[in-house]
Amino acid sequence: MILKILVCFFAGMGAGLGTGFAGMSAAAVISPMLITFLGMTAYEAVGIALASDVLASAVSAYTYGKNKNLDIKNGLVMMASVLLFTLFGSWAASKVPNATMGGFSVVMTFLLGIKFIVKPVMTTREAMNGVRPAKRFVQSLISGALVGFICGFVGAGGGMMMLLVLTSLLGYELKTAVGTSVFIMSFTALTGAAGHFAIGGIPDIFCLVFCVLFTLLWARIAARFANKASAATLNRATGCVLAILGAAILLVNHVRPAGL
Repeated sequence: MILKILVCFFAGMGAGLGTGFAGMSAAAVISPMLITFLGMTAYEAVGIALASDVLASAVSAYTYGKNKNLDIKNGLVMMASVLLFTLFGSWAASKVPNATMGGFSVVMTFLLGIKFIVKPVMTTREAMNGVRPAKRFVQSLISGALVGFICGFVGAGGGMMMLLVLTSLLGYELKTAVGTSVFIMSFTALTGAAGHFAIGGIPDIFCLVFCVLFTLLWARIAARFANKASAATLNRATGCVLAILGAAILLVNHVRPAGL
């Protein structure tokens, strides 16, 4: 029982910090920890992670939106495109043997963290808003298709892909990029969680409740800090959180306690 609480606490803390700071999917943190330390099946662990993502992403999106760091209009366009092309990517992956890339999201998390530290995103809100609405609509549509297809084909990396695309290709300033990313993720995670529970049934209730609560708590803390921080501070904090989480998940994926 104590082991379960500790694992859920640290998994929720890592997932919440990643979500609140960078729009990172909770599945990247929670799933490997539940599988490694509690011996849970991958399907059950992913279901719990997706359920944890829903409220954590929603409360983070609310916090970013409250501070006017959320692009709902283009976020909805990107979300529709992501959902559609995730299905297409999944279908394409089924036609190609060994298409999935193991550890893709973990390595991407680590490298993206280093990127924010070495080359921070310093785009201003004025520069971001200078893009014509029609151009932004097309960018959101195409970028959503790209993210959705890669996520469906590879099977991971949605939150990190969205953050990278929003900051590097669409020219979003960091806070709005994270706010828009978690807004999209709250819906995609809800769809994924509902599908998992409908097919596989309700997972371990104890782990489900505690992972959801701990992820929600730390996501709220991280989102509030992020919206009050300066661009330079947020870049450093986001970079450190992602780099540490990426390294920690890599370690967890290669270390299994005796007896499990």
